[in-house]
Amino acid sequence: MKIRELRTKRTKLGADARAIMKEAEDAGRSMTPEEETQFDKLMDERDGVDATIERAERLEADDRNDDVEDDKPTGGRGGDAAMSALRTYVLGGRSALTEAQARALNAGHDPEGGFLVAPQQFVKDLLKNVDDQVVLRGLATVHQLTQAESLGVPTLDQDLGDAEWTSELATGSEDDGLRFGKRELRPHPLAKRVKISRKLLRASVLNPETLVRERLAYKFGITAEKSYMVGDGNQKPLGMFTASPNGIPTTRDVDIATSGSGFVNAPGGSSADDLITAKYTLKSAYHSKARWLFHRMMIASVRKLKDGDGNYIWRAGLANDQGDRILDLPFITSEFAPSTFGDGDYVGMLGDFSYYWIAEALSFEVQRLNELYATSNQVGFIGRQEADGMPILPEAFIRLQSNDVVA
Repeated sequence: MKIRELRTKRTKLGADARAIMKEAEDAGRSMTPEEETQFDKLMDERDGVDATIERAERLEADDRNDDVEDDKPTGGRGGDAAMSALRTYVLGGRSALTEAQARALNAGHDPEGGFLVAPQQFVKDLLKNVDDQVVLRGLATVHQLTQAESLGVPTLDQDLGDAEWTSELATGSEDDGLRFGKRELRPHPLAKRVKISRKLLRASVLNPETLVRERLAYKFGITAEKSYMVGDGNQKPLGMFTASPNGIPTTRDVDIATSGSGFVNAPGGSSADDLITAKYTLKSAYHSKARWLFHRMMIASVRKLKDGDGNYIWRAGLANDQGDRILDLPFITSEFAPSTFGDGDYVGMLGDFSYYWIAEALSFEVQRLNELYATSNQVGFIGRQEADGMPILPEAFIRLQSNDVVA
């Protein structure tokens, strides 16, 4: 099925789900159990179509990149010669490389030739795969460090007082309250080891460097995602759901009513009202780029919340280029966002995620382990990268904290 047809199907499923919700709204009631079952079925099918569209778009993008690479001249670090050298290295190790191939890949002066810098296309594909798997990185501000060891972020710790109405010749009172500070992002080492059988390397229809790239991309991607969400900042990124004076402090937390198993529309507290409070606690200047962030299991509960007028706060994106919205703001999901409703747990957030900064070192190194797994007829590869990340402006975020109001 073509992507356009999938998008049309997605739109229809959203419209059908919205129709069920609207019928209940017009009648001034909540959805019946039968309507909720039908609604959930439609939304589950729609989520499946979304995943299919994402995979199809990824394959289409890969095809376009392959076409571009086919048109590039050979030679150089990103050309066919370098990719051929990498393929030879992955299959046979250092000893299989010719002198010209070794020169094409060698980085530094390691006498054993153990560390090689991947060709430009290999590194580019790795970053693209990480973008596909790590939702935050595509919204965050990413800085690549080429010279310095760390990234300094100037901060305005204390501002001037307000200006004063005065006379034509007066200059106002003296103010020495302006204070500047600095936050520092220092990329930390990130590594993963992958083992692949020699038989698979020989027999696979895929290029061996593709196998290595995909496994490393997956492992690096989920590790980074976890840290961007809940990392403690100790030799790793500082996560958004980790309360810290160096990131998002507890002063940016807003309570949201829960029942211990989900969001609620209850007399003792309304999750929908709390989401409205959270939205307008965030300054309106951030709303144009702001997004809700939830674990996917939270979204099913959010979809059934009503505001004080009995209207559902979730709206299906009926246009092909428009996603679903909560209180007229888009949302994203992450598998590594919090997913429990315990009293005091963080359950989601709203923010402008361009104020989460990521600093990455450019070098991506691959080392081949020639003999370590010889007894099991396997080849090992170690991927290494350096990265750091942290929220740099607390007021750009509102974090939702569970307040169990229903026993």
